Amino acid sequence: MSVAEPTLLSVLRVVELKGRVREADVATPLGIAPEAAGALLTDLEGSGELVRAGAGFRLADPGRARLAELLAADAATVDQPSLAAAYDDFCVVNADLKTIVTAWQLRADGTPNDHTDAAYDAGVLARLADLHARVLPLVERLAQVAPRLARYPQRLQHAQDRLSEGDTTWVARPILDSYHTVWFELHEDLIQLSGRTRLEEAVAGRAH
Repeated sequence: MSVAEPTLLSVLRVVELKGRVREADVATPLGIAPEAAGALLTDLEGSGELVRAGAGFRLADPGRARLAELLAADAATVDQPSLAAAYDDFCVVNADLKTIVTAWQLRADGTPNDHTDAAYDAGVLARLADLHARVLPLVERLAQVAPRLARYPQRLQHAQDRLSEGDTTWVARPILDSYHTVWFELHEDLIQLSGRTRLEEAVAGRAH
C-alpha cells in the first residue's frame, strides 16, 4: 500500500472502535470511497480477520489478535514523553467538550434540550466552534507525534464544516462521523497509545 492508502492497522482499528461496520462507516474515517472500503472489508473477511454481522462486518478473533499486535508495535514507535505532554493538553479541552455536549443535550435546569430555542442552540454551537479553533492545532500536533492520528484533524474539520452549514446532526449523532463521534474515537486512540486503560482514565476523571 502507498502512504496515502489505509493500512491494515487503520482499517481494523476503525472496525474495533465502531463495533460493527458497513462500507460508509469505514469510508469516511479513512478518507476513501465507499467502493474501496467495501473491497477492503471483503478482503479482510476472506483472510479471516473480519466476519459478517448482519448487513455489516465485525472483528473475528484472528483480526482482534492481529490488531493487538499492530497496536502494540505502533505504540512502541511513539515518543511517549511528547505524547504525554500533548495528552495532558488534550484532557483540558476534553473537559470543555464534555461540558459543551452536555449543554447541547440538556438545559441548565437538567431538562432535555428540545432544540426549539434557536438562540440557546446558537450559543452552544458558537462554543463548539471556538473549541474547534483552539483544539485543531493540538490535534495536528498529536498527529505529528503519532502519525496514525493523521486523519483526525480532517475528520473534525469535516464535522465542523457540516455544522457551519447548519446541519446540527453533526454535533453528536452516533451513526455519523459527528464531532462527538470523532472526538470519542480520538480519545480512545490516545488512551491506547499512552498505554492506559479507559478504567484508569475514568478513575482519574479523564474518561470521555
